[in-house]
Amino acid sequence: MKARAANPLSSLEKLRVSDRIEKFHYKGAGERLDKFLVDCMPEFSRARLQGLITDGFVEVAGRAAKKGGQMLSGGEDLVVRIPPTHSVGLIAEDIPLDIVFENDELIVVNKPAGMVVHPAVGHDSGTLVNAVLGYEPDMEGIGGEERPGVVHRLDKDTSGLIVVAKNERAHRWLQDQFRLRKVEKTYLALVDGKPPTPTGRVEAPIGRDPQQRKKMAITTLAKGREAVSEYKTLESFPRHTLLEFHPHTGRTHQIRLHCAFLGCPIVADPIYGHKKASLDLKRHFLHAFRLKIILPGEKQPRTFEAELPDDLSLVLEKLRK
Repeated sequence: MKARAANPLSSLEKLRVSDRIEKFHYKGAGERLDKFLVDCMPEFSRARLQGLITDGFVEVAGRAAKKGGQMLSGGEDLVVRIPPTHSVGLIAEDIPLDIVFENDELIVVNKPAGMVVHPAVGHDSGTLVNAVLGYEPDMEGIGGEERPGVVHRLDKDTSGLIVVAKNERAHRWLQDQFRLRKVEKTYLALVDGKPPTPTGRVEAPIGRDPQQRKKMAITTLAKGREAVSEYKTLESFPRHTLLEFHPHTGRTHQIRLHCAFLGCPIVADPIYGHKKASLDLKRHFLHAFRLKIILPGEKQPRTFEAELPDDLSLVLEKLRK
């Protein structure tokens, strides 16, 4: 099957496609069923296809396939049945969304501060996921489930841009973009004091705080994960500095921790900053301002921006006066 490696579809003949059924004819010999289907249906992950095989939704030569590792001998007709998405208990809610961009594959949302991204213990409603389901209840779903695909997250009190996949194809594409570090994210952070240098690069691994498991902490690489950020100064004030941050990794609380590591914690950060906020602000001053990303099926990156929300803009105006 070396010839097929150069062109994944050269050894198959796609016979019919519909919303619910895919049919293929295999012309090669000696290949795993799941591997062949991954080439035929790249919008699905191997795990998803293996699940369809296990659940009896794949037929080989008129018989239900037994397992993903089943070997094809050549000349078989294959039928893949894709069942409708099923509910996972998420509630669609009519919550207004500030949509910056939308197409058939994804939505780019300007998330407000105070909104949790995904339902969790203590936050089973009012989340971004609930809002997206309410906005588009008929979306294709992810992994056979009625849910949008969240690839990256923002803290509850961090405002700004977040991209959400509508289907499995877009979800896998976006996962690859983030995994390969092809996404450029820009944050605006107002900090107490100033960093050691006007511009710089922070390489400080992040892991769970050994004393408080709900917090993260700067740790050794052996106990945490690589975390890299770059920053530059945009404006300087007597007691504060407005920084532009570019995280190259996506660790939990990364920018908040790296600011504290530099000796200039984010203003009004109750966890990693000063106990008493230095300015009149109800949440930490961190905003996901810009997102540069290649969208599914496109070759050139697009850039999206979300201006500072009113509460953060007002703080800056007062400092400038």
